[in-house]
Amino acid sequence: MDIRQLGINPHHWYVVARSSELQTQPLSVTLWNQAIALYRDSTGKVHALEDRCPHRHVKLSHGRVNGDRLECAYHGWQFKSSGECAAVPYLAANQKLPNCKIRSYPVTEQDGFIWLFPGNVETLDTTSIQPLSISEWEHLNYIATVSTIECNAHYSFLVENLMDMYHGHLHQNWQAWTDAVLEDIQEDDNRVDAHYQAKSYYKIDKIWAISQLFFPALRQLHPEPLNVSYIYPHWVSTLGQYFKIYCLLCPVNQTKTRAYLIHFTSLNAFWRLHKLPVGFRRFVKDSLFGSAQKLLDGLVRQDVQMIEEEQQAYLDHPDRKGYELNRALVSVQKLIKIQAERGLN
Repeated sequence: MDIRQLGINPHHWYVVARSSELQTQPLSVTLWNQAIALYRDSTGKVHALEDRCPHRHVKLSHGRVNGDRLECAYHGWQFKSSGECAAVPYLAANQKLPNCKIRSYPVTEQDGFIWLFPGNVETLDTTSIQPLSISEWEHLNYIATVSTIECNAHYSFLVENLMDMYHGHLHQNWQAWTDAVLEDIQEDDNRVDAHYQAKSYYKIDKIWAISQLFFPALRQLHPEPLNVSYIYPHWVSTLGQYFKIYCLLCPVNQTKTRAYLIHFTSLNAFWRLHKLPVGFRRFVKDSLFGSAQKLLDGLVRQDVQMIEEEQQAYLDHPDRKGYELNRALVSVQKLIKIQAERGLN
């Protein structure tokens, strides 16, 4: 079974957009070859429909929102959030509404992102299958930065890159860690947890230490645990007490992946800050949003270049095998295969 040919397990929640990306106009997204139109109704609630008008099969995302309905740009046909046709502007008195219905998707808004469930709705058990929780998004002690990953490669290449902490050599001045050593792995059919010991360049335990984010000369190496987890289909990492990173995946197709990398810097060490009024703390959190943008975007650019080269090399020579020494990646590939097989059932 060639991992680079495997699909996704649709019976999970995937991130298809940031909440801020969806305003008054419909938004077109693609999740594993499925074109989907996102829109907000009159109350601001998000809905997701197959991005296809059943009349002439053009994209509904080119249209507009009319009340609580999505209206096609071509002839003005309107559709309910359930996917049923609700109105046709030129319907004659002796005509009935066409009995056509497009697919609607379970969708929810949580922690600043829009999550979509592409699987069979009958399999959706909301007590056991839920979007990954990102508790730091609203927590006033964490400063967030978000970078969007657009990668022309199969999602497995991105996941392997995220789980492989030996590639810090690539990032040079952009890296937050060095000298990673894999110490332990836990795995089951739903996740892989890899525990590394590394040296971190950052220690955010004093107010002046924040300046390390902007001035490399102030950084000093010190040992920190580096933990990375592939909680299918997303990724989470912690570096010591000060940094936490999420990567929320949206596999577009077999050779394209979209993802959102969210970097959190912890202010938990500043106990005096916690005694300040909530409004002021919210102001600090919002003002510092994106403070690690240059660092995060630099890491993403370097990783995407390598990942896309891997994909192209595979396309040129799919029979050529690599030599993998990191046990964590072997576990990741095993998990991807297990989940892909489940997706076929």
